[in-house]
Amino acid sequence: MILLTVLFLCIISTYSASVKGHTTGPSLNNDKLYKFAYSAEVYVDRVKASLQKSAGYRISSGVDVNLLWRNPDNDDDQLIKITIRDVQVENVNERPAAKNIFKGKSTEKIIGKEYLEALQRPIVLELVRGKVKNFYSHQNEPGFTQNIKRGLASLFQLQLHSGATREVDISGKCNTTYHVRQDQVTKIKALDSCEIEKQGFTSHNQILDVSTKATSATIYVLEDGFIKSIKAEENYVLLLNSRRKTGAKIVSKQRLELKSVQAGPGLIAGKQVASVIKTLGSSYVAVPLVAEQVKSECKKCPSLSEHWQSIREHMYPEKLSKAQATRSFLSFIQNIRKATKEEILQIIRSENKELLPQVVDAVTSAQTPASLEAILEFLDFKDASTSTLQERFLYACGFASHPNEILLKSLTAKFKGDIANEEIRETLVIVMGALIRKLCDREGCKLPAVVEAKRLILSRLEKAKKDDNVRMYLLALKNALLPEAIPLLLKYAESEEGHISNVAATALQRYDPSFLTKEVKETMNRIYHQNRKVHEKTVRTTAAAIILNSNPSYMEVKNILLSIGELPLEMSKYMLSMIQDILQFEMPSSKTVRQVLKDMRAHNYDRFSKMGSSSAYSGYITRGPDVSSTYSLDILYSGSGILRRSNMNIRIFDRNAELHASQVVIEAQGLESIIAATPDEGEENLDSFAGMSAILFDIQLRPVTFFQGYADLMSKMFSATGDPINVVKGLILLTDYSQEIQLQSGPRASTEFLGSLAIDISGGMEFSLWYRESKTNVKNRVAMFIAGNTEVDSFFIKTGMETTLEVETTLDFISTVQFSQYPFLVCMQMDRVESPFRRYVTKYESLPSGRRYTARRGKAELLAGNEYPLHQENSNMCRKVFGAKSDSSSNWF
Repeated sequence: MILLTVLFLCIISTYSASVKGHTTGPSLNNDKLYKFAYSAEVYVDRVKASLQKSAGYRISSGVDVNLLWRNPDNDDDQLIKITIRDVQVENVNERPAAKNIFKGKSTEKIIGKEYLEALQRPIVLELVRGKVKNFYSHQNEPGFTQNIKRGLASLFQLQLHSGATREVDISGKCNTTYHVRQDQVTKIKALDSCEIEKQGFTSHNQILDVSTKATSATIYVLEDGFIKSIKAEENYVLLLNSRRKTGAKIVSKQRLELKSVQAGPGLIAGKQVASVIKTLGSSYVAVPLVAEQVKSECKKCPSLSEHWQSIREHMYPEKLSKAQATRSFLSFIQNIRKATKEEILQIIRSENKELLPQVVDAVTSAQTPASLEAILEFLDFKDASTSTLQERFLYACGFASHPNEILLKSLTAKFKGDIANEEIRETLVIVMGALIRKLCDREGCKLPAVVEAKRLILSRLEKAKKDDNVRMYLLALKNALLPEAIPLLLKYAESEEGHISNVAATALQRYDPSFLTKEVKETMNRIYHQNRKVHEKTVRTTAAAIILNSNPSYMEVKNILLSIGELPLEMSKYMLSMIQDILQFEMPSSKTVRQVLKDMRAHNYDRFSKMGSSSAYSGYITRGPDVSSTYSLDILYSGSGILRRSNMNIRIFDRNAELHASQVVIEAQGLESIIAATPDEGEENLDSFAGMSAILFDIQLRPVTFFQGYADLMSKMFSATGDPINVVKGLILLTDYSQEIQLQSGPRASTEFLGSLAIDISGGMEFSLWYRESKTNVKNRVAMFIAGNTEVDSFFIKTGMETTLEVETTLDFISTVQFSQYPFLVCMQMDRVESPFRRYVTKYESLPSGRRYTARRGKAELLAGNEYPLHQENSNMCRKVFGAKSDSSSNWF
């Protein structure tokens, strides 16, 4: 028994000794010098391009590693010294001498003597169980060289058992997974989980934004308990959501390969890490392993004033529909973002009236603290003479890609103050509504400025007495889309009439169907079926659209279909056209509609053969693998043949998101007295009115009035020139994406995608009593420019790729009505003119000395114009309209 006990104790002691001598991380042998060959490569190119033609560079060097100290009480605690030597910089791909920017330049000239010396100073790592506990380097070393050393040091961090962990390296604190198989270890780092200080911003709408995908994998091969080789690769892919062919990729590769093991210096005696570090010299200090923020300064860049002078000629109003204007607008924004308040004010105060609106667009779109302070100091809302500039400022705020609380707080303060122009006051509160929604979409609904703005709009709406004020706050809510505003919108939609009821109903139409509760649908059904009071047809058709677009029940659809035979002729025709459009376009409610149509009481000849000229139609403008765009045109007439509402919508969507790109609504009411006609039911007391309302990129703009009241109508009819009225004109920043990316090899990458739109929407309404004809014309002239720049900055070299896209086009919507007979003749036309489309890709490498390599490829093409067919009934009507015109002109004499 005693013998067995002694034997057992011997076994235990032997096992304990073996455990004590075993490390859970890589272990270096004493008195040895490990000599490695190291390389770090960076590639920048198009997403699907081969790396053999990419822009980039390679840093190669020798790396010496030796053990300085091992904890006498814990073999897993080690200090290792790492020294970079024999540094070389070269092209990542073979290139002819004429295109080699490094040819004839020594490493010292490329990197600089000071930086090269700093790069070759040794670093010390404390490894505990294979993880970097402390990173020691020289104090006050340049951040660029320090980051390259951090990238090398991070490679030495690994664990020798499979499993997931969270560890800190140059990329931050990241989720990391290890897979161990014999002498090979694979480390997968989830880059999207890394906690590191990030700079940049994204666009508000997903369709206008950029998608990113990042991967990182490192493969270790071990020999005799230490590293034989390391291969690490990191990939970043960036894709423009609206056109996924446009994008960029960054590839970072690191390789470390053991070349030899030689006799090396002995260990330093000591029990504590601190005492060992002291023996190395006072210049060594512990610094974070996480990369520090560094960025090289541009030494030869033009000042803001110089840049403005170089692009100024492209920014005149008559040139805004050209792609060059949008290109200049984007470059101006980029320079404003680097400028001070004083530099910005200098340009604003010195510019003429023609160019000032474009300057205001750019300064506001820059969205920096300096640009906001400058524009607020310049604009005086008490001065009515600068109302044009104030409106441009406000709309640029509404279209802001990444608004903050300070902007909303500033606008709220302006709204509470004195404003000389009532239209500016209305625009201001409408834009506040848009900013509320954008901040709420980014989980900012509880910010003090948002809470205050919501309270102000809701409380003032409830207290408002004048119709103009009620409409103003309803339009703000139409932008804000607050869930808590739904009860108020329901009240105004059902109990009011004219503009008020219509704005409230269309505001409810903009909500996501998930917010449209049972109470909302019950109210919409009461409005449509006129259970409590008579409503005008524009509100009733909006109510029907809300019901049909929010998962309607079988009975709701059936009741709408049964009502068609009882409605006024034009409204019956409109509702019938809406139902047919739902079926043809396979909208969500089409399945329920088809079920109801099996019932012959709802689906019969009497109901589906109603005469009239009103219509609703949807179709595709483009259908692509990334995004598709649709248009919808609906036009509603009164029983006397006068236009009641014309509505054109363009929507862009992908699999996950939708963008209401534009809506132009022309409305008219109370015009029956002109032709001695009888108003429709519910519209007997409406004042004469015609106007236009627009939504642009999900933002409701301030409506424009053509005329208000009978006297105003008659004066404008006799003085009309037929010239269109401008609804919105200006430069809009659409895509605004900027991110800094820390590469694990040390350099820092930046990626920026900017997209702008020069837009000019105008509309007009012509009315002829002599020819008994009316015509509405909506013209959309746009120029778009998108620029993407992906760059890796390593302080001694910049390498990157620029991508540009540009297009110019015009989209016209014309509706012509001849009401000399009934049913009157209606022709709708939607045309797109020929559109020049150009795209270019430029890859580059440049040294601070100015030596530069550039490779540029491009393609220019002319996109054919298109006349959208709409529906067959409209085509037949257009033949009659233009046939009648041709006959009348030939028989004039």
